[in-house]
Amino acid sequence: MQKYITHRCGEVSAASIVKELNVLKHLLGLAVEWELIGANPAHGVKSPKVAPGRVRYLQPTELHAVLKACPEWLRPIAGLAVATAMRRSEILRLRWLDVDSKGGRIMLPQTKNGEGRIVYLNKLAQAALASLPREDAKPTDLVFTGESITPENVSLAFLRACRSVKISDFRFHDLRHTAASWMRMNARTFTRLRSSWATKI
Repeated sequence: MQKYITHRCGEVSAASIVKELNVLKHLLGLAVEWELIGANPAHGVKSPKVAPGRVRYLQPTELHAVLKACPEWLRPIAGLAVATAMRRSEILRLRWLDVDSKGGRIMLPQTKNGEGRIVYLNKLAQAALASLPREDAKPTDLVFTGESITPENVSLAFLRACRSVKISDFRFHDLRHTAASWMRMNARTFTRLRSSWATKI
């Protein structure tokens, strides 16, 4: 087993080896259970260390610059993402009937995990939604509409906005990390950004 790990180290990543080793340990464990072999040869074999996952989040001044550089149609999408930690797909599928403005929340009927959940709106999220036209919208209409609003265009336009203000190695999905980090660090960050939104960034 150790020779196998050493051999694979020159071919694939450490994360792939860990997955393979877990499968092998499980299969060999079944072989022991079914009395095909006397002992599990993978027992006690150490997995290679996996490098820590990529985590990137923006500082408030960086995000302010990025939002200002975003096209007008993208700004409320990015604002809602960083204020709620919602996924891109959740935001683009959002309907007006899912938005409870009075209750300050969004009711997501189905998420990536296949279950519904409630997203509570802070002041930045409320400001982002309030900036959108809603007069003639039906409850079943999407909150974000337009030919340019596709998952690919959202990610590409956001990447261009980041590059225009010289922020590298940051993707739209990383706004989720930013939201989670800020929620842990300081809720006042969102208040400052909401004030900036009120002056149209």
